[in-house]
Amino acid sequence: MSDANNPFVKFTDIQKTYDGETLVVKNLNLDINRGEFLTMLGPSGSGKTTTLMMLAGFEVPTQGCILLEGRSIVNMPPHKRDIGMVFQNYALFPHMTVEENLAFLLKVRKLGKAEIEAKIKRALDLVRLGAHGKRRPGQLSGGQQQRVALARALVFDPKLVLMDEPLGALDKQLREQMQLEIKHIHEDLGVTVVYVTHDQREALTMSDRIAVFNDGMIQQLAAPAELYERPRNAFVAQFVGENNRLHGKVVAINGATCRVELPGEGDVEALAVNVEVVGRPTVLSLRPERVKLNPMPGSLPNVLSARVAEVVYLGDHVRARVSVCGHDDFVIKLPNSEGVVQVEPGEAITVGWKMEDCRALDPS
Repeated sequence: MSDANNPFVKFTDIQKTYDGETLVVKNLNLDINRGEFLTMLGPSGSGKTTTLMMLAGFEVPTQGCILLEGRSIVNMPPHKRDIGMVFQNYALFPHMTVEENLAFLLKVRKLGKAEIEAKIKRALDLVRLGAHGKRRPGQLSGGQQQRVALARALVFDPKLVLMDEPLGALDKQLREQMQLEIKHIHEDLGVTVVYVTHDQREALTMSDRIAVFNDGMIQQLAAPAELYERPRNAFVAQFVGENNRLHGKVVAINGATCRVELPGEGDVEALAVNVEVVGRPTVLSLRPERVKLNPMPGSLPNVLSARVAEVVYLGDHVRARVSVCGHDDFVIKLPNSEGVVQVEPGEAITVGWKMEDCRALDPS
């Protein structure tokens, strides 16, 4: 890994506008360590792909500096940056064989024939396509074509590999398989990877750290578990993983905890994440798997009455949608580890949770 003073990639005060008025990337500051897998996660239009394209050299920042190994690359053409790229649409030459697609990048770099052959063999073996070198892209499945695109990005031993929604065209099962394959290749090679996706499950599966983008800014930068367990604001809580939201008013703050009044339900206790003023509105963030159904009296500090609206059996767990505090979209995930959970639509129940599982956030 790079040390804190010498990050492998450094974005400093980056801004980007296409029309001179609207900033699609706003005051971006981001350090990426050597050898890490960093994912830029966010909805469409959040600035993540524009940030990746500026790093690749296909877009130029309106303001700010991008350093790669301590050197500015803002005015460096893409082909001189020593960066591998993987796109969603594969971008393979259809008239060339798999080997020819890989050889193209190596011939441009004026490598000898023996070295080219060795690098192609290594790259194809890495993605388990050693027997497919003589085929053309049209003779391969979508998953195989994506492996070729990955091999092509790695074949010249780049300093950095950028991936822009590379698995978006694949079906669910193949997508999940490729996520693990890319993760293992990264671990084996130790190459630095910057990955762009809007799929939060993909980001959680693959990344060392995740930068959550919204409205041209990084909302939170953290390891997957930190991001999921301790979201800093309401956007991150809602975007990363499934999340229940309850709106209330802060009635007391006691250091790291607070008391929140819920309309018609009294007070509950929560962690005071970014609420600072008594009397202000807040939104409580609570993961569905942390909610207990019909808890034993006195076993939990926060217990509310609810009514079951819908029950869906999903094999390893039951998903119950309940009405609570006037909202009918509150979700509980109930594991089937102790047999099938028996709840019926229309049934009156109670729901409860620990204070430390509930985060009071600024609703803005």
